[in-house]
Amino acid sequence: MGLMDKLCAELIDIIEWVDDNHHAIVWRFPRFHNQIKSGAQLIVRPGQEAILVAQGKLADVFGPGQYTLDTKNLPVLSTLLGWKYGFDSPFKAEVYFVNTTIITDLKWGTPNPVIMRDSDFGPVRLRAFGTYTLRAVHPPTLLTELVGTDSLYEADEISELLRSIVNTAFADVIASSNIPVLDLASSYRELSEKIRARVLEYVDDEYGLEIPQLHIVNVSLPAEVEKAIDVRSGMNAIGDLAAFQAYQMGQAMPVAAANPAGGLAGAGVGLGMGMAMAGPMMSGAGQAPAPQTPPPPPPVAAWHVAEGGAATGPFAPAQLADSIAQGRMSAESLVWRAGMEQWTPAGQIPELANLFRPAPPPPA
Repeated sequence: MGLMDKLCAELIDIIEWVDDNHHAIVWRFPRFHNQIKSGAQLIVRPGQEAILVAQGKLADVFGPGQYTLDTKNLPVLSTLLGWKYGFDSPFKAEVYFVNTTIITDLKWGTPNPVIMRDSDFGPVRLRAFGTYTLRAVHPPTLLTELVGTDSLYEADEISELLRSIVNTAFADVIASSNIPVLDLASSYRELSEKIRARVLEYVDDEYGLEIPQLHIVNVSLPAEVEKAIDVRSGMNAIGDLAAFQAYQMGQAMPVAAANPAGGLAGAGVGLGMGMAMAGPMMSGAGQAPAPQTPPPPPPVAAWHVAEGGAATGPFAPAQLADSIAQGRMSAESLVWRAGMEQWTPAGQIPELANLFRPAPPPPA
C-alpha cells in the first residue's frame, strides 16, 4: 500500500459493513496497519454486532447503532492503549463485524446408515436428511473459539462440524425413541425438536452459536425393505385373490384375441373365452334347449400358500401332500382359498389337518 493509500485510510472515519453474502458470519474491517482515527464513526446495522480487538484482547462490543470511537465510549480500550498520542491521533485496533441474523437453508444428512432395532422388521438401517438454520448469539465466544484472525468466516467453514454433531444427535434420539419405522413420518416434528435440543448442548456454550430450527425432511429404509413393504401392501390391497384373477382374465381376453403375433392360437383363446362367457347369455335367447348332459364333477379345491411374503399356487390337495412330504410346508404355513376371510395356518383347517398326521406303520 502506497503513501496515498495510507493517508486516505487515515482520513476515512466511517467503519461499517454492507454485504449481501448471506452465509458470512464474521468479517474484519480492513484498515492500513489496523489504524483507526480517534473520533471515527462506527455504524452497526440491525442484525450485526461489532467487536473491537486491541493488543490481542477484546476491548468493546457494540450492538446496532452509530458510535463515535473516543475515550468516552471506549473505557476498556482507553485503559489498554492509554491514548498517549492524543485524541486526534490514530490508534491501532481491529474491528470485527458479526452477523447475528439467521442463516437459512443449511443441509444435513447421514453419510452412513444408522442401525436401529424395529418392532416390526427387527434390525434395520436408516438414512435421513434435512435442513437447519444457524445464528451467532455470543459473538465474543465465536470470535475466540472459531474465527481467530480470519478476515472472513462463513457458515461453510463450520457446516461439516455441525453436520457431524447433528448426525450424532440423530442416532442418539432415534435409538432411544422406540418408535416403529412405519410411524416415524408422523413423529418428524417431535424428533426434530429433540435433535435440535441435543445439538444445542454442543454448540451453544462452546461456540456461541444457536440452531433456531432443525427439520427432518425424510427418513428412508434400504431398497429391499421398502420392496417388502410394497409387497405386503399389495397383498392387503388385493384382498380376494380369486376375484382378482377373474378380473385379470377378463382384461386379458380382448388383448389375446387382437394380438397379431398370437396367430390362430390367440384368436382361438379369444374366441373360446368369448364363447364361454356368451354361452349363458345365449341360453335364454329363444333357441331350443340343448340336450341335457350330466353336470361336471365338483371342482377340486384350489389352495394358495404364502411363501417368502408372497402368495403361490393354486395347488390341489395332492400337491399340498407332496409339499408336506418334502418338508416345504408345515402345519404353521398360511393357506387360503376362495371363500375364506383371511389366511389361516394349514393345521387349523379340518380338511387339511389329516395331511399332517403320521402315516400308520406297515402291518407286521
